[in-house]
Amino acid sequence: MEASTGTWLSKVTGQEIPFKINEPNSPITDASHNILTVVYLEHLNVKKIGQNSNQTDVEWLLSKGYRVIELNYNQHPKTCAPYINQDIIAINQALAKSDFVGLKDCSLYKSYILFEGYRIARDVTYFIDNPKVYNTPPQYTKGDPLHMDIIYPANPLVKTPVILSFSYSNSYATFNEDTGLLTNANKDLRIHLPYTFAGFNDSVLEGAPANGLAWAIADHPKYCPWGGGKPLNGKNDTYKSYATNPDTAQKVKSAIRTLRAEGKHLGLSDAVGIYGFSRGATAGAMAIGDKSVPEFEEAGLHLNEDDHVQAAALGPGVFDYTIIYNTLNDGDNNLEQRCPWAWGSLETNYDSWNRMGASYLVETKATSPVFFFYNTTDAPYYYEQIKHLKSKLDQLDIPTYSLIDYGTGHAVPQKAHHLEEIYDFYQRYLNITNTKP
Repeated sequence: MEASTGTWLSKVTGQEIPFKINEPNSPITDASHNILTVVYLEHLNVKKIGQNSNQTDVEWLLSKGYRVIELNYNQHPKTCAPYINQDIIAINQALAKSDFVGLKDCSLYKSYILFEGYRIARDVTYFIDNPKVYNTPPQYTKGDPLHMDIIYPANPLVKTPVILSFSYSNSYATFNEDTGLLTNANKDLRIHLPYTFAGFNDSVLEGAPANGLAWAIADHPKYCPWGGGKPLNGKNDTYKSYATNPDTAQKVKSAIRTLRAEGKHLGLSDAVGIYGFSRGATAGAMAIGDKSVPEFEEAGLHLNEDDHVQAAALGPGVFDYTIIYNTLNDGDNNLEQRCPWAWGSLETNYDSWNRMGASYLVETKATSPVFFFYNTTDAPYYYEQIKHLKSKLDQLDIPTYSLIDYGTGHAVPQKAHHLEEIYDFYQRYLNITNTKP
């Protein structure tokens, strides 16, 4: 099929830049019948790590069934970190509105922005879910595989560090009452744009290649709608707005091991960083601690791989459930009301509550360095959670960094100089090579 062309106004360059739409012979579609699309950023002012020609990698993506939209930046000097993130935000906003370069049928939850030289390992299984943890829907009795997507430089010049994030959009099993069948409708919602990248103008992961990094995003460990889930024979919606251990910790650690195992074949280094925001921060934080808990670690895949990470950038999340009653009416009412339904009272079951949060796994200085980011205008309990975890890390002399009030409310950093601080943190701890061309 002949490719269509045109121009798109870039926020980064302030100019119309040429695009080319390449349609695959056999397109792959999501459950809503929209086409999986890759927006492929070419001729950037960034060192290209993947050694293949752009034509080779575009043809590879087309052979996998992706529609590929090539954007040619012609080496404009501002098409580097952290400025290129502004176009990443703009592209995701347009995709979420089904209005990027005139296309109305791009997938809202399986479309990607790739830098030249990068490819996708899509739907990599990292854990088999246990339906008995959240017990919803009742027809879901055989566990689904949880997946991650890995975006990596193909045929790389050097082994590449990687940032892993756990989605703050939940994938889950869905039962169709009309057909009497379980469906794929809400599986693999890792990058569901209205709830993730576009919903929060989050560009940290997709901007990582401009900083010499690969990236990966995994299904959130809570495999059910965020507002639902219950223990076996427990109250409905017991788990509204939170996840539970050992399930969460097992999945997080299995995901890290899976990423390392897959990385051996993809040219990735052993250096792994975590990026987490909101429920993704709560999950990702389970990776930072050094405490060994066999029940958390001896489950899932690739048990011979290391589950330690070198660094973590964490936004607002919940890291210690035992402190939720320290300040009442500070935004965590769902936790205050429902956590006892799952774990009994805090007073008589403190050890169980303590095992639920990332703080429990922080034991010695071997814990990973952490970069915290948050706004003081967010719900107050988030600040209390960060303050509590940071204090524990500081007492153990673990390096911590903080980015405060980069915006308002429940939000991620978007401005160039704030993004630069996050990427500088990863540069320091993940041994990133020079990113200048």
